[in-house]
Amino acid sequence: MRADFTIDPVTRIEGHLGIYITTVNDRIADAYCAGEMFRGFEQILAGRDPLDAQQITQRICGVCPISHGVASCQAQDIAYGIEPPFNGILLRNLILAANFLQSHITHFYQFSILDFVDVLAIDSYTGQEPALRALKNWIAEQRSSNEIFPAAPFLPGYESEHTFSGEDNISILHNYFKALKARRCAHQSAAIFAGKLPHAPALVPGGVTEQVDAKRIATFQSRFKQIELFIDNCYLPDILSVAAKFPEFFDMGKGCGNFLAYGVFPSGHDRSKCLFPQGVIMDGGIQALDLAKIHEDVRYSHFAPPSHLKPTEGATIPQTDKEEAYSWLKAPRYETSVLETGPLARLLAASQANSEHPAKALMDQFLQKLNREEKHLPSVLGRHLARAIECKILVQACFEWLSELRPGEPTCTDFTIPDQSEGIGLTEAPRGALGHWLSIKNKKIESYQCVVPSTWNFSPRDDRGTPGAVEQALAGTPIPDRDNPINAVRVVRSFDPCLACAVH
Repeated sequence: MRADFTIDPVTRIEGHLGIYITTVNDRIADAYCAGEMFRGFEQILAGRDPLDAQQITQRICGVCPISHGVASCQAQDIAYGIEPPFNGILLRNLILAANFLQSHITHFYQFSILDFVDVLAIDSYTGQEPALRALKNWIAEQRSSNEIFPAAPFLPGYESEHTFSGEDNISILHNYFKALKARRCAHQSAAIFAGKLPHAPALVPGGVTEQVDAKRIATFQSRFKQIELFIDNCYLPDILSVAAKFPEFFDMGKGCGNFLAYGVFPSGHDRSKCLFPQGVIMDGGIQALDLAKIHEDVRYSHFAPPSHLKPTEGATIPQTDKEEAYSWLKAPRYETSVLETGPLARLLAASQANSEHPAKALMDQFLQKLNREEKHLPSVLGRHLARAIECKILVQACFEWLSELRPGEPTCTDFTIPDQSEGIGLTEAPRGALGHWLSIKNKKIESYQCVVPSTWNFSPRDDRGTPGAVEQALAGTPIPDRDNPINAVRVVRSFDPCLACAVH
C-alpha cells in the first residue's frame, strides 16, 4: 500500500481510524481506510447463554449501543418464535429514536462543526454567556503560555475564507454548548424506558421490561419538546448556514452511488411497515433487499480465509501477519457492489418507496432553499443535511408513538429458549444498516456475526480490489496543502465513523 501521506489518527470520531492517501495534481487519487484494532465480540459470544447477547453486544459501542441491543433482541425474537406486544414495539422505537437524536446532535456539533468554524474568533466575544466566557478565558491562558495554540490561525495554513467569521462563529460556538444540553436531554429521555444509559438493561427478547404510565409519557414528551426546539432553532438553521457558506461541499465526497437501508421503527399497528423502509438503491432505482446477496470479503483484512462468506457462515479468525492486509474491518458487499449506508440512504429509500413520505417533502424543501437538486445529496453537505432532516422526522414520530402507548398493558412477551434455532436481527443504527446473525445449538450461542454500518462504509478493498464506500468518496478530493488536509477529514466525518463498531 503506497501513500504520499497519512492521517492517523483521524480525530473527532468514534474509534481508531487511519487514512492513507496518494495525490495527483493536489487531488486524492487513491485512499485506504484502515481500522486499527481488533476486539473479538463474536468470539466472546460463542458458547454463552443467548440472553447474554443483547447486553454484551451493547458494549460494542457507547454511542450507538441501543441499536445493537435492538438488533440482538430482534434476532432472538425470531429464534424464539415470539413478537413483542404493541407497547413493546413502541417503547423500542422511542428508546432507539432518542439514541439516534443524541448521536446525530453529537456528531454535527461536537465532531463536525469544528471543521467549519474558527475557534479563535472567540477573542471578539464580549457577551456574558458562561460557557463562551470560559472558552475565551481558556484560549487566552493557553496562548499566553504558548503551549497549545499558534499565534495565528486555528488550523495551520488554513485560509480565513474557509471558516465562518465574526458573529457567525460566535453563534455556532454558542450552539455547540446548547448541543451538549440537547444531547443530554435525549439521553435522559431514552433512560425513562431503557432503565439506564448508555447500555439499556430494559431491552430484552420479547420487548422492554419497563412499564408504561402517564408520568413517564409526560416526562418523555416534555424533554422531547426541548429537543424539538433545539432542532428547529439551532440544528437546521446551522446546517443551512454551513451549506450556504461552503457550497463546494455539495460537490465533494460523492461516493459509490449505491445505498442500503434495512428498515427501522416498525409501526405498532402493522409491523411490516417501518417509518424508514427497507430497500437497496442501485443505478438510481430502489429494489427489494435480498439477504442472500450479502457476503464479506477478507483479502485485505487482518482475518484468515476463507473469504466471500455469508454472515450465516461467517468466521472471525485474526491473522495479524497477513500479506496485503491493511485493516481490521471486513469488506461487506452486495453481490459485487459497494453500498453506502446511513441517514442519507434511509431518506433516499423512504422517498423512493413513497413519494408522500415526509422525507421527500423535507429534502425538496431544503434543497430548494439551497438551490440544489437531489443528485447533490451524495456529498459531504448532503449527508449532514440528511441527519438534520432525520432528526426533524424522528421527533414528530416520537410524539405520535407516545400518544399511542397504552398505560397498564404488557410491554414484553414471555418466551422459552429452544434447543436449536436461528435468528436475524435487522435494524438501523444512527450510522446505517445493522445486522446481527444468531445461531443457537444446545441452548447456547453456536455462532454470532455482526455486520455493522461503518464496516459497510469504511471497508477496505474487497477480493476484486474494489475500494470501499469512503475510499471511493475520498477520490478526487482537493488537497491543496498536505500539512493541513482538512478536506479529507471533512469527507470522512460526513459518514459519522464509528470504528469501535466497525471492528467489534
